[in-house]
Amino acid sequence: MSSSPSMLRPLVEDLAERRARIRLGGGAEKIAKQHEREKLTARERIALLVDAGTFVELGMHGRPHSSQRAMDGVDAPADGVITGYGKVDGRLVAVCAYDFTVMAGSMGMTGELKVTRLRELALTKRIPFVWLLDSAGARIQEAVGSLFAGSGHLFREEVVMSGVIPQVAALLGPCAAGTAYIPGLADFVPMVKGRGSMALAGPHLVRAAVGEDVTQEELGGSRVHCRSSGVGDMEVQSDEECIEAIKAYLSYMPQNCESPPPLRDTADPIERREEALLDVLPESNRKPYDMYEVIRAIVDGGEIFDIKAQWAKTIITCFARFGGRPAGIVANQPKQLGGILNNDSADKAARFVNLCNAFAIPLVFLTDVPGFMVGTKVEAEGIIRHGAKMLYAVANATVPKITVITRKAYGAGYYVMNGRAYEPDLIVAWPSAEISVMGAEGAVEIVMRKQVEEADDPQAKKAELIDAYRKIIDVYIAAGNDMIDDVIDPRETRETVCRALEMAAGKRVERPWKRHGVVPV
Repeated sequence: MSSSPSMLRPLVEDLAERRARIRLGGGAEKIAKQHEREKLTARERIALLVDAGTFVELGMHGRPHSSQRAMDGVDAPADGVITGYGKVDGRLVAVCAYDFTVMAGSMGMTGELKVTRLRELALTKRIPFVWLLDSAGARIQEAVGSLFAGSGHLFREEVVMSGVIPQVAALLGPCAAGTAYIPGLADFVPMVKGRGSMALAGPHLVRAAVGEDVTQEELGGSRVHCRSSGVGDMEVQSDEECIEAIKAYLSYMPQNCESPPPLRDTADPIERREEALLDVLPESNRKPYDMYEVIRAIVDGGEIFDIKAQWAKTIITCFARFGGRPAGIVANQPKQLGGILNNDSADKAARFVNLCNAFAIPLVFLTDVPGFMVGTKVEAEGIIRHGAKMLYAVANATVPKITVITRKAYGAGYYVMNGRAYEPDLIVAWPSAEISVMGAEGAVEIVMRKQVEEADDPQAKKAELIDAYRKIIDVYIAAGNDMIDDVIDPRETRETVCRALEMAAGKRVERPWKRHGVVPV
């Protein structure tokens, strides 16, 4: 080695100083304010998400673009967004985190060039993409004017990535204006309560446009989107809980649509029989029970990952594992309005089925459904159109599909819960199951009303006719005519599902070629 001074030493020292300044983001004072709001910084969030020592940052030296004269002299380290890739539980993931300490995390030209580069990397290398959103939206200093006509690539590219790689958009702070479509198009959207929000316009613009005086939380907080609109998938209490939710979600997902979902070792035997299932149903089929009790009794370790749990509660959509295999569960919830299907529950189920089908995750249907909601109100709101979404999704799904009927399977509710016509790889029923166009009470009320009215004792006649009708919708009639594959002891449910998923793992379905179907919306 030469003994003369190296030109690299001072350059490397300068590089280290630059990196140190950039890592401070908006500076110590703004970092302190971020912490005062009980929010982590963008870099702290990435450190929690990504396995230690695996994160590779791209575009660290980004700054406001030289073409943006309005930003001359403005210091914006990394241009307000941290981009790169690393490993989450040993698997590669692309991550972009907007830094609220730098110009409120606003989206500038250079920053979006960085994120575009990262999206390209994620798509071409087929790895999941995670947004950690805490941003005031587009940087107005750069976006105002007719050059806006050249924007919008982000959302088109997000659509192109949809169904190819998993996409997560976590709301750890605001996500304003058009950027609200990032979570709108993503697969999984966790929101931090009291801090995460999304809306097409902020409170000031809403006040100016329509005269409505609202707070950011009232306009688009987690309560709105996780309980009313259905855009959010999960409400969490803190940044830390949000990061854990992302990790848990990704653990069920393959790297891309061409990879299988990840298997996991389990100490829970597939032959386990749960005695409590014999007591889960009440004595009357008109009384409610909690389907979560059934789900937790049959999945590995009783563990589930609930999606949209606080929205459209008459149906449950969650991830779980059976013998270590990830599966998506679609289950009616008798505890909520008897498990009846309405517009929101049909939309919730349809989206979940489409998500599972996109990433080769098998579907398990637990059916106890009285049918779809009826009446002038729901007809005016488009119950047929919404129900058709669910029907389309279930019919279109080519992943392994297992159906277990616990009690009621009435009318079109039976169809959309993956009835026999919808290619279940296994369809079984508990001895308590009833498969029919409607229940005994409804049939007597409609078809046999005159007989009841003309009887000397209408109540006794009605009870007699209901009992007679129940005999013709007995589950053993369906089993005897090979319309279901078996009637099982409820305690056998776990083993039955586990073995069916193993059997169907190599499933291949041929469909006629087409550009795409015309999906009901």
